[in-house]
This record gives sequence, C-alpha cells and structure tokens, in this order.
Amino acid sequence: MAIEEGPFYAAWKKVTADLEQQSWPEACLYVVATPIGNLADISPRAVFALSQADVIAAEDTRSSRVLLNAWGINTPLMPAHRHNEARVAQEIIQLLQQGKRVALISDAGAPAVSDPGGRIVREVRQQGLLVRPIPGASAVITALMGSGVSSDENPTFAFAGFVPQKSAARQQWLRKWGEMEMPVVMFESPHRILAFCRDLLLVCGAGRRLTVARELTKRFEQIVTLPVGELEDWFAQDPHRQLGEFVLILESAPRADEDEQLVRVTGLLEVLLETVSVKDSVKIATQLTGLARNVVYARALELKNA
Repeated sequence: MAIEEGPFYAAWKKVTADLEQQSWPEACLYVVATPIGNLADISPRAVFALSQADVIAAEDTRSSRVLLNAWGINTPLMPAHRHNEARVAQEIIQLLQQGKRVALISDAGAPAVSDPGGRIVREVRQQGLLVRPIPGASAVITALMGSGVSSDENPTFAFAGFVPQKSAARQQWLRKWGEMEMPVVMFESPHRILAFCRDLLLVCGAGRRLTVARELTKRFEQIVTLPVGELEDWFAQDPHRQLGEFVLILESAPRADEDEQLVRVTGLLEVLLETVSVKDSVKIATQLTGLARNVVYARALELKNA
C-alpha cells in the first residue's frame, strides 16, 4: 500500500487541517524543539510552526537546513548562536515589532535548555512580546525513559547540563553534583568521555552506578547501566562505544545511615527549638533530612524535656 493511501497519510492530512484552524498569532517568537537524532521525531505542530514562520533563527543554519529539507520547509534561515545571541536578540525583537513570526531552533532538542536561545527568549519577553514554546524531543527525558532510574513514587532528578572540560574543574563539579540524593543527568562529548570516567571513579568510587545513553534515537542507540569501576573496561571493549553524544545519569548518592542522620537532625532541632514550637521544628527537620516523622518527633521531645 502506498503511503498516500494508508492511514498515516490520512491522519497527517487531518492533523494538518486541524492545525490550520488553530491560533498562530503574528508578532510571536515560536521556540521549537527539534529532533535529537531521528528526523522523524518532530511533531506536526512543530513542522507547521516552522513552515508558517517568516524567518527561522537557527544555532547552525547548515545542520538545520537538513531537517527543513527533509520536511519540505523553505522558510529563510538566520544564524543565532552563543557568539551572536545578544545582537540577534535585538534583530528578532525588531522583526516581531514589525508583526513577523519568528521561529527559534537549536541543532537538536529544546532551544534555551543547555543550548543557545535563553537570552533571546528572555529579552523578547522583557519587551512584552509574545513567546510560544512548541515542545518536542528531549535528550534528558529520552535517557530517563530508557534508564528506569526514576518512578512515579520517586520522580525527582537533577539536570546538570554539560560537564566542565578541564579535569580540576570537572572533579570539583562532580563532587558537588555527586552528593545529591537523586539521579543527576549530564551531557558529555565523545573526546572527553574516558577522562570523565577516570575523574568520576576518583570522586564517586567504583561502586556508584552510571547509566550511559549514546546515539539516542539513532541506529546505534545504546543504553547501559554499569558500576563506575567497570566503565573504562566497557568502553575499551569496543572503540565504537566512544562515539556519539552522551547523556549520562549518575545514580543517587547513598543516604547516610540513620545514626548519622540522627546526629545531624539533633543539631538542627536544638537550633529550631529555641525559636519555634515542637510541631514546627519537627515539620522543618523532617522536610530537610528525610527522616521519618516519628523518629524526629521522639528526638524533639527528648531535647525539649531535657
């Protein structure tokens, strides 16, 4: 069956017709998420927004043209990267004030999220002009979906962005993020991945676990979770594993045992009880330490009655 006769084509035509009836205001900056690797991972709404724009501000016009050509979009492009973002922000504001529709995209994923665009969005909003985000693919969410490190009972995670390039700064950065009691998502490039693994081993130890997600949504996509002490050997087994962009998820820092936490909460309660009630002291200490309320309450009563 030809695509033009199948259910996909019929559904696409219907969705496109629905999009034409939706609101697409002029004098608006459309911040559009683009695929992170697979060109098919773009929404009909994103395609429509890019085709309706008067101009598209792109981090790299050459790579963006590949995506636009794949979807038959002929909208003119203008460069908008970290080196010209301040100037381009003013140019975009002028276009919007003339009633133009401007789309903002990065090389992959969501603009202004560990990618250029944040300054543009901020300055456009400060001028009182309309900004409309068009959601889509996200390397962070894709890696979390494939890793199993989060759950509806414990959905918390931290996004740390790109790992620092130099070893000393990287180790200091890893110490800070490595202390968090939640999974930490970070980005790393292929030519620094082995140095990252060595520094992570030094800072977090061999037993801590890391999820490595590479080439997400592409042909050679790979998602593995390993103890930090095994990472270098895993990469050495196949040189191809060092290729591609990496999303890394460091497992939560091990929680201090209850005795250590009780020592910490005792000091906290001693300060709180000087100024607030037992009830409020327990509430605050429970939230800050994560200890069970009955444990904190019993300790608070001991201190109050001492």
